[in-house]
Formats: sequence, C-alpha cells, structure tokens
Amino acid sequence: MTTEVRARQRSDARDNRERILAVARAAFAMDGLGVPIREIARRAEVGAATVYRHFTTKEALLAEVFADQMASCAEIVRRGLAADDPWRGLCLVVEQLMAVHALDRGFARAFTSRMSEPAEFAAERDRTLASLLELVRQAKDAGSLREDFVLEDINLALLANEGIRADTPEMRLAASRRFAALMLRSFQAHPVWTPLPPAVRLPPAQG
Repeated sequence: MTTEVRARQRSDARDNRERILAVARAAFAMDGLGVPIREIARRAEVGAATVYRHFTTKEALLAEVFADQMASCAEIVRRGLAADDPWRGLCLVVEQLMAVHALDRGFARAFTSRMSEPAEFAAERDRTLASLLELVRQAKDAGSLREDFVLEDINLALLANEGIRADTPEMRLAASRRFAALMLRSFQAHPVWTPLPPAVRLPPAQG
C-alpha cells in the first residue's frame, strides 16, 4: 500500500469520525439519548460498523459528543463555588446549567443519568456533582437555602427544563430563565419577592 493511499484512508477515517460526531451531536440535542446508532449511521451516510470502529459503544459516542458541555458545566459550578455569597453562587449555577440544558435535550439526560459511560466522563461528572453538593452545603449553612433541599431537586429541575418546547432557541432560553427563577424561589429558605423574567408564549402541552 502506497503512502498516498494510506494518507487518503486516514483522511477518510477522520472525516467519517467528525461527520459521525456532528450528526450525533445534532441528533441527541434535538431528540434526546434514545436515537439509535443505526439512525446516527444513516444520517451520517456511513454503515453502523463504521460508527462502532470509531466508538466501541454508544456510551463512548455520548461521552465524546458531550465532552465540551461537561467541561462547560464543570466551569459553571467552579465559578458558583468561588462566589463570595453561596446563595448567589447557587443561583448562578442553576440559571446557567438550565440555559445549557435548554439547548441540548440529550446532555440533560447524560448529566443526570448513571449510564455506563467511559470512566473519564463519569469522573468529571462526579467531581462536578461533588462541588455542587459543597455549594449546597454552604448555602444551607448561610441560612439561604431551605434545609429540606436535596441535590436531586436540581436534577429534577434540569429534567423538567429539558421538556421546554419553543419555536426558537432564543425562546427556549427565555422560557428557561423564567423557569429557573421560579425554581430558585422555591429553593430559597426565606423567599424574597422579585419580578420574574418575562413569560414566553409556548405551544400547548400535548396530551
């Protein structure tokens, strides 16, 4: 096999990998984690075997697809933990995490689930959740966060936030901001009345 042929094969493999990632990222963001590998392959115009050559399991594909979002969430929580006031730090975290998840249905599931993803992805998520738990403890110690609050309440808010349906990403973000404000008011130990962000007209819920 000539050097030129090998170089072309490597280039084709890189192109396939990038196309698979791009298609998977769009599919999981729009339709959630349930999109099967065969559908990812069809949209990427490759065979399922090609997908598995690059990503041995669906979980490995998910981890690669969501690596940037996971890093972004970790940074959001670090900034919240570094805030002078733990309540304001927690507000920042909830508002910004919900904004990230409002634009990506798949990542909300990946972040809150316990799927058997590669160890590096799981370790980063677990570190982020541990930091978030520390921020929750600090907010409770400061008397700002209600004592019966548990970390799963944030997971619940994120999964509910995932269900927002709107015509545009901008409308989803606006609806997410209002929902985050409502959630934070319910989390606060002594709620203080403040105006909510503007309401957004959403499609009627489907029965």
